[in-house]
Amino acid sequence: MLFPTITFATFFVVVFVASWFLMPFPKRWRWFMLAASYSFYGFWNWRFVGLIVVSTLANQFFAVRIQRTGPDRRRRALIAGAVAVNLGLLGYFKYYGFFIESFNSTLEALGLEGSLPLIQITLPVGISFFTFQALSYVIDIYRRKLSAAPPLDFAVYLAFFPQLVAGPIVRGTELLPQFKGRRDPRRIDAARAFYLIAIGLAKKVVIADFLASSLVDAVFASPGRYGSLEILMAVYAYSVQIYADFSAYSDIAIGVALLLGFRFPDNFNAPYTAVSIQDFWRRWHMTLSRWLRDYLYIPLGGDRGGRWLTRRNLMLTMLLGGLWHGAAWRFVIWGGLHGVWLVWERYQRETRTSPVAATPGSRFRRRLVTFHLVSFAWIFFRASSLSTAWEMIRRLFTEWGGGADAITVPIVLAVAVGIGAQYVTRPAVDRVLAGFSRLAPAVQGGVLAVSLLAIDTLANEGVAAFIYFQF
Repeated sequence: MLFPTITFATFFVVVFVASWFLMPFPKRWRWFMLAASYSFYGFWNWRFVGLIVVSTLANQFFAVRIQRTGPDRRRRALIAGAVAVNLGLLGYFKYYGFFIESFNSTLEALGLEGSLPLIQITLPVGISFFTFQALSYVIDIYRRKLSAAPPLDFAVYLAFFPQLVAGPIVRGTELLPQFKGRRDPRRIDAARAFYLIAIGLAKKVVIADFLASSLVDAVFASPGRYGSLEILMAVYAYSVQIYADFSAYSDIAIGVALLLGFRFPDNFNAPYTAVSIQDFWRRWHMTLSRWLRDYLYIPLGGDRGGRWLTRRNLMLTMLLGGLWHGAAWRFVIWGGLHGVWLVWERYQRETRTSPVAATPGSRFRRRLVTFHLVSFAWIFFRASSLSTAWEMIRRLFTEWGGGADAITVPIVLAVAVGIGAQYVTRPAVDRVLAGFSRLAPAVQGGVLAVSLLAIDTLANEGVAAFIYFQF
């Protein structure tokens, strides 16, 4: 069920009314929200609702056992078992084909006979997201940062529909305590919620889908038909498309949760204004960045083992982060590029003898370099294969002088708006929201109606699935 559809709008209206009606009855509310969340997920494929149920039961079992067990080998064995079960489910559904194909290709390259059978497995939508949420839950209990929640609370937490299929990755420490509190519909930050939903719809259906259908899909499908300037613009367009698409889902998810009385952490903070790759990862998919830091980088040793071990830990974290995004070597290369750049930035900081002057000119140059490094890496992320990625890169540097018929004024304008809008400051947005919240309800409704009408007028026909659904 896609957010920018009449189907979801109808679903949410029913859930919104029923949720606030049942709020004084906590147990009934939990059962209703669990049923609504399973219905939301099952709308895509009912068979995989059972996967969430299995994940819920398994992780709650480990959580309770870990909490009841003292600090000994049994406790460490339990957390190892929980991690193995979660990664096993993720590995089977997401990485089985990747590893089998890689193994068979290695055998063929070595001239050895035989191969392992390859079974076509459907990838469940959102499995990477709810698996990481489940892992954070049991690991936080192991670290004694969280107590095991009642089974029904945990079931609702893991399946909560606003962030179920594409994040943000909300930790148990962030959401579970909110289930216990009283929520007052009169205290909802409706202005912020409606703003996030409206801006998310605009980014998705006006910018992201337009850039995909007008340039990105065609160029990445057949790069050999395009010149260097068209390929460069397609790379810029995809950089904007993936940001507009993914941040749109996060915005709508956060807005929908706000209307239901819950607060999610922010997931994006103007990533294309970053002045370094490290700064980029502090702004892009922030809930994943923090997850990788707290549950992978730091357990590997973080920066506690000296320079070389720190560099190793950075590379491993980014390589595994790349593999999390997709079961293909191009995602590993994408993560590896970011790892190399992070290691290089750390090396520069360690060997620098004087501070870098923070002038407007230097910040502009650093932003320009960072944006182009990130955009270059997106080629591997978007391309359907490594051969396509290499062809894109080759033609990017060798086919100058040709035409640029594929580049139109609306495409350039969409790219400029997608990047330029990130330079609008948070205080400016807050002032607009404060002014909107002071308007009479009828006026607010009129503003929203006009906004939605404008979005619908500018949107393409049909709504494409969110990019991160496949991860």
